[in-house]
Amino acid sequence: MARVKLTRPARRASLVVHVTASAGWLGLTLGLLALGITAATTGSAVTVEASVRTMKLFADWLLLPLAFLTLLSGLLLSVGTRWGLARHRWVWTKFWLTLATTTATVLALRPAVNSAVAAVAAGGPLPDAGDVLFGPIVSLSAYVFMTVISVLKPWGLTRRGRGLRATPRPAPAPARPGSSRR
Repeated sequence: MARVKLTRPARRASLVVHVTASAGWLGLTLGLLALGITAATTGSAVTVEASVRTMKLFADWLLLPLAFLTLLSGLLLSVGTRWGLARHRWVWTKFWLTLATTTATVLALRPAVNSAVAAVAAGGPLPDAGDVLFGPIVSLSAYVFMTVISVLKPWGLTRRGRGLRATPRPAPAPARPGSSRR
C-alpha cells in the first residue's frame, strides 16, 4: 500500500490541530473530574445540580468534537508521516486508546452524565457518585498515559514496522542538473 506523505506545511498544521485538540480533550476531562468531585462531595443540592448540568453541557457540546478531531488528526498524522499507523507500538497504542476512549465517551460517560442530570433535575439526589467520577478518572488516566508515550516514544517497532524496515526501498532518482533538492 502506497503511503501518502504530507507536505511540511500540511504536517505542521495537522500537528498543531492534533496537539491542540488533544490538550483541549485532556483539559476538558480534568474540568469534568472537578465538576464530578464537586457534585459528589457537596452537601448543597443547588451545587450538585449546577455541577451535573455543567458536565452535561460540556459532554454534549465539547467532548465528542474534541474526541473526533483528536482521532482524525492523529490518523492523518500517522498515515501521512514516517511514523505510520502500525509501524511503531506507541502510535498503535495511542490509536487504540483514542478509539476506546472516544467509544467510552459515547457509550458510558455521556449516558451517565445524562442520567445524573435527569435524576437531580427531578428533585432527587445524585444517584451514584461513581457515575460522574468513573468516566473522567479513566479518561484522564488514558490521556496522561498517551501524552507520556507521545513524548517518550517507547517500545520500538511493531512486527509490521520491522518488516517494512527490512524491505529494500528503491533508490531515489538522481537530481537533474541545475536543480537543488531539499
